[in-house]
Amino acid sequence: MAGRKELRIRVVKWRPGAESATVTAFLKREAFHPRAEEIARDVLERIRNEGNRAVVHFAREFDGVALQPRQFRVSRAEIDRAARAVDPAFRRAVREARKRIVAFARKGMRKDWRMATPRGGRLGEQFVPYDRVGAYVPGGSAPLVSTALMTVSIARAAGVPEIAACTPCGPDRRVNPFVLHALDSAGATEIYRLGGIQAIGLMAYGTSTVAKVQKIVGPGGTYVTAAKRQVYGHVALDLVAGPSEIAVLADEHADPRRAAADLLSQAEHGTGWEKTLLVTPSAALARAVRRELVRQVGDLSRRAAASEVLRKGTLLVIVPSLDDGVELCNRFAPEHLEIMTRNPRRWTARVRCAGAIFVGEWTPESAGDFVAGPSHVLPTGGAAAMFSGLTVDDFRRRSSVIEFTRGDLLDALPVIETFGAVEGLDAHARSARLRFE
Repeated sequence: MAGRKELRIRVVKWRPGAESATVTAFLKREAFHPRAEEIARDVLERIRNEGNRAVVHFAREFDGVALQPRQFRVSRAEIDRAARAVDPAFRRAVREARKRIVAFARKGMRKDWRMATPRGGRLGEQFVPYDRVGAYVPGGSAPLVSTALMTVSIARAAGVPEIAACTPCGPDRRVNPFVLHALDSAGATEIYRLGGIQAIGLMAYGTSTVAKVQKIVGPGGTYVTAAKRQVYGHVALDLVAGPSEIAVLADEHADPRRAAADLLSQAEHGTGWEKTLLVTPSAALARAVRRELVRQVGDLSRRAAASEVLRKGTLLVIVPSLDDGVELCNRFAPEHLEIMTRNPRRWTARVRCAGAIFVGEWTPESAGDFVAGPSHVLPTGGAAAMFSGLTVDDFRRRSSVIEFTRGDLLDALPVIETFGAVEGLDAHARSARLRFE
């Protein structure tokens, strides 16, 4: 690792109307990367045309694992062995996290509803779970057991009967036992030892041995994110959930140790595309956070990856005021936004674009990643300006329900006939009119 003295973390000033080229470049990170798009397109096309044969080929090429189609699915015996292999503390942690995630999901689940029409009919909505969904759980750089819970548990709470999960295995074909146990505990009905683009293709198109899903959820790196985007239409998708990012809005009262630790919690993921941003009106805090980042990164097991993010993907921005700071955070539209100020709730209401908001000094982003309750599958790459995080209703289909009486249709007939005439759709108007002839 490069010496700590060589670690340069950028500190810049910014205010509205006097744009910084450095800040502008930082904000304009891409949600999709051209090379990943190109590779994903070629791989997906082959999987769509060749099925299992292509999946076998790319599992060997990208992950160095030799698999036959009959080996894609993890057996019940392997799952049971994984349960015996993990320690009791982990099993308790899984139970506790799942309990909180399911409780939050059930509380937020929208209910069927009805309203009366003017002439005695009914309008409303009903919600029905998907029949079959796919969950992608990354495992290349870290065994993301929390993602298993943050996707599959919610699908189960929504009532989805078939939940197929894909997660990478090693060259020895083994899946991390902690991930296996988490997936099984969360309620996955099928688990496949496949990762990357080939896993997305398998779930989106199906093969002769694996049924296609109706929707794919879950985060991933650059290539998985590109693959998900390209299968949209063949399946439904949750959101753009790529490399992690965090913004911390802080004032002079914030603890620089905590702010630095929270920034590093996302820098350590290790894809190289992570983004970490501190926004503060306090120059003294920015300098203190920079010192803490340099000091703390040396203690991390993933210090090389985190250091790379500190060099290339980290920015400490000094703003004239917290009002300006909130505006900058909204422009960044981060996956995670922490508010570490004297009165954090005041600023929460001003946030327009963030996947999740962490309020106050006792709410580190890691609480949301692991146990708080809301899913940690959140929009990245600026997509929080357009998308929201994964919720229980992402696993359900919404249908409008319209039930007119004779009186309702008679009242609406002039509108139907007028629109039918303007739009040149004679059959539309006739289908309503003939009921009274």
